[in-house]
Amino acid sequence: MKILVINGPNLNLLGEREPNVYGNETLSSINEELSVKAEKMGYELKFFQSNSEGELIDALHASRLDCAGVILNAGAYTHYSYAIRDAIAAIKIPVVEVHLSNVNSRDEFRKTSVIAPVCAGTIAGFGKYSYHLALDALDYRFSKEKK
Repeated sequence: MKILVINGPNLNLLGEREPNVYGNETLSSINEELSVKAEKMGYELKFFQSNSEGELIDALHASRLDCAGVILNAGAYTHYSYAIRDAIAAIKIPVVEVHLSNVNSRDEFRKTSVIAPVCAGTIAGFGKYSYHLALDALDYRFSKEKK
């Protein structure tokens, strides 16, 4: 079973960008660690990162063809991209919204997620472990669907 992990704008700069907010881990190291966990759980992860809204939408659309679910850190697009929101609603597979930082304890604009209403759930504030928790959440959802 495949799961797509999508990372949006500026997440390619993890490890360099505001380490006091996002930590010192690189996106590559987070992906490697998550892959090891997923493999042990019986999942194959695919990874995609882009700073372009259209490319993120294209990746979401493509995921419906061969993935059981998506872990999505849409970055700042979370707060205003109705196009990404509509893409999530259109694909009909579970998408878990993820954030490294606790967005509710930051700038006022970060407290609103336009994608949350069409996501299976949201996990925020646990650094790189937010991705691990999202994988666990998808695994839980898939196991419930099998019953």
